[in-house]
Amino acid sequence: MKPSTGKHPGAPAIEVRARPGQPLGMSPRQFLRDYWQKQPLLIRGMFHEGVNAVAPDDLAGLACAEAALSRIVLRDEKHNRWTLRNGPFRERDFARLPKTRWTLLVQDVDKWDMDVAALLDRFAFLPSWRIDDVMVSYATDGGGVGPHVDQYDVFLVQGIGYRRWSIDAQPRAFSPAEFRDDSELKLLREFSPTHDWLLDPGDALYLPPGVAHDGVALGECTTYSIGMRAPSRAELLFDFAEFLAEPLTENDRYVDPDLVPAQDSGEIDEAALARVRQALPHFANVEKTTLARWFGSFITRYRSAQIVATPGREIGLAELQRRLSKSNVLRNPFSRFAWRRDGREAELFAAGAALRCPTGLARLLVAEREIDGNALAGLTTTPQALATLKALFDAGYLQLIRRR
Repeated sequence: MKPSTGKHPGAPAIEVRARPGQPLGMSPRQFLRDYWQKQPLLIRGMFHEGVNAVAPDDLAGLACAEAALSRIVLRDEKHNRWTLRNGPFRERDFARLPKTRWTLLVQDVDKWDMDVAALLDRFAFLPSWRIDDVMVSYATDGGGVGPHVDQYDVFLVQGIGYRRWSIDAQPRAFSPAEFRDDSELKLLREFSPTHDWLLDPGDALYLPPGVAHDGVALGECTTYSIGMRAPSRAELLFDFAEFLAEPLTENDRYVDPDLVPAQDSGEIDEAALARVRQALPHFANVEKTTLARWFGSFITRYRSAQIVATPGREIGLAELQRRLSKSNVLRNPFSRFAWRRDGREAELFAAGAALRCPTGLARLLVAEREIDGNALAGLTTTPQALATLKALFDAGYLQLIRRR
């Protein structure tokens, strides 16, 4: 298929080239205004220096780890079939794979590899709590996972080698009947691409939710998928309901002291519905503070069932003060951080926990993965700030490392 610009008078370009100081090919404000959750964009040379953050052998080694989330997808081009295998894998599993048409995908590589995590610096114009993970895929010639659609924003960054991407540029909702029922993968029955590109190393393809796409490797290649976190409304509702219900007791019940004789014993009348609304006031008029505390805790929880391991012992306040000036502080890569203003202070969210602290301390903890201990020491001069920092260390969200 011939590459298409898809342009019509007045429409933003679907393909741009990065410029010095503008890796998006435009300002972040323009990108968010014209493309974010609106239409796809191919950015030639977004990583002009190329991307080779993790070697294929190292990626395969990570896929053998028990805690890593990994998959292998085999493509049978002749029969138009894809087969899914879930990790963890063993070395001999890779030795038994065919020479072509398979893909290894590993989630959360940014949590395991600092070089991969550094790629996220290029996306600092987005809220850090919005970014979910960096998935890395290694594919042999002809490898791919089939035509599919994601319900979240994603940047597909080409690493080593080349991959051909085909997309249907119009975002839309897909009905269940439009997906195949003969595969564990959620693949589209029909795929009619409007655009087709060969991505060079360092190119990036941005796709908003609902854009159907298919990528096929030309030779060996790697792709870095920077995916956004986009919980469904149902997920938000269920979690919020649990949050609101947690402080309630068995004594908090539906009541009807104003009950009058029923006109029809089977009718749910307006008075009954009014009592239900009274029993669930949280949904009728949720306080801003309650909503903010819930959402901050929700969005910083890691989506996997895994939890951060706590250190063997708690750190004393005196020891923490003494060691801070001699150390750097490393944030656990599996601990998501965010913060919000709360009066003159801040509410810091770490892996689902909510802690009060000075605004400067919250801002620094969220902004940096590795922090100079002296900078933290200067922001923890009050007992409350020091207690917050200690709680983060005791929970395993932060770690002291000797300064090099």
